[in-house]
Amino acid sequence: MAAINYFWVFPSVLVSLSTFVIRAYRWQIILESARKVSFWQTFHPLMIGFMINCILPGRVGELARPAVLQRKENIPFSTGLATVAAERVFDVTILIILFAVLLATVQIDPGLDIAFGDYHLNRQTLIIVGRSILQMFLLLIAGIILVGYGKTRKIINNIIMGIPAAFFFAGSAFKAKMQKKICVPLVDFVENFAIGFSLVKYPRKIFICSGLSLVIWVLSAVSYYIMAQGCPGISLSFSEIFSVMIIICFFIALPSVPGYWGIWEAGGVFALTLFGVSSKNAAGYTLANHAIQILPVILIGFISAMLTSINILQVSYERRVYERP
Repeated sequence: MAAINYFWVFPSVLVSLSTFVIRAYRWQIILESARKVSFWQTFHPLMIGFMINCILPGRVGELARPAVLQRKENIPFSTGLATVAAERVFDVTILIILFAVLLATVQIDPGLDIAFGDYHLNRQTLIIVGRSILQMFLLLIAGIILVGYGKTRKIINNIIMGIPAAFFFAGSAFKAKMQKKICVPLVDFVENFAIGFSLVKYPRKIFICSGLSLVIWVLSAVSYYIMAQGCPGISLSFSEIFSVMIIICFFIALPSVPGYWGIWEAGGVFALTLFGVSSKNAAGYTLANHAIQILPVILIGFISAMLTSINILQVSYERRVYERP
């Protein structure tokens, strides 16, 4: 850590933060299919969401973002949530493609195993995580298809409205109350959720968002690569650093503490070891790089919260309410 040339921190941070600018612009495009919003109306909720992900467990920020949109821009929570899900589809699509290329081009030593808590970071764990992400991705795509298209959505709404009929033993008053309190709100949720997926109607926007997603991942790797220039013992090519980033991204999908502290470092040491970097140098680079990737996001997220007068704790509480059935 003492031998790192921290001059490289500044350009690395600037490139890293540029990815969030692109993310905000991409989210603006996705939201425009439901409602036109300005760049800053997406940037502040996005940074608040990523900041909350860094300081609270359970990836709370993914739900905090639509909660902030609902409060500040009066966009229904379910619509905002759908646009966040659409964003994740673009991210995961590119990540899965890159992971497939990684497995085809990088020889991962099956004997390399790094213990971290209850986890064993090795080739098998990496493949299991990749398979889980792929399954989640396919389920998300299936959900978008079912809810996004009018005919299948109509069937879903009819099923929801028909739920009271299953309680044949109950009185008509109970059925009417159930329909009013449960079924109608659920149908409204589905309809608002479908509005958030309106992007599927615009192939040009899908193409633009796909391109922006690729740019985001490439710039993220550039940030990693710039930081590596100032770290002793990290003499890797851009493609090798790109591979390190992908491996870290998959390992931090494992449940861990807020900010991915520990699991990020263990995943980084595992990835760098594949390319002949010593554990000491790998640990120093990974810890320093983790800090510069995450601390500026926390700082800007707090600034966005202050500028928009958002109470972070209250938004996080509302998120737990939204999670309840």
